[in-house]
Amino acid sequence: SEKLLKLAASVPRDSLVAPGTCFGKFTKSQKFRLSVTALDFLAPYAKYKVWVKPGSEQSFLYGNHVLKSGLGRITESTAQYQGVVVYSMADVPLGFGVAAKSTQECRKVDPLAIVVFHQADVGEYVRNEDTLT
Repeated sequence: SEKLLKLAASVPRDSLVAPGTCFGKFTKSQKFRLSVTALDFLAPYAKYKVWVKPGSEQSFLYGNHVLKSGLGRITESTAQYQGVVVYSMADVPLGFGVAAKSTQECRKVDPLAIVVFHQADVGEYVRNEDTLT
């Protein structure tokens, strides 16, 4: 917010890392890894979405991938390896990940196959409370 920026102007530049919300970090191989703190900003604009069944919500929030048996709905025309936002059936954003299978492949795959690779979830606020920035 502008109010935060004005307050940050009074802090010396060498002491200030960045004002605002941390969206992620760069890995050692210079790839950008999104953090769960970006979820509130990404969820309203997500083009590809996945809804998980109530029984699989907790599994996803513990950091596990989404299996076909836990898949409630998926956005039509989602491609394989496409970034997706994971929602509960009540349209609450839980996290995000990468589609392991396309929408067409999800229809014919067995129930124990992974359909979404876990990347980040709101459970990280509790699990990584001390290291989350």
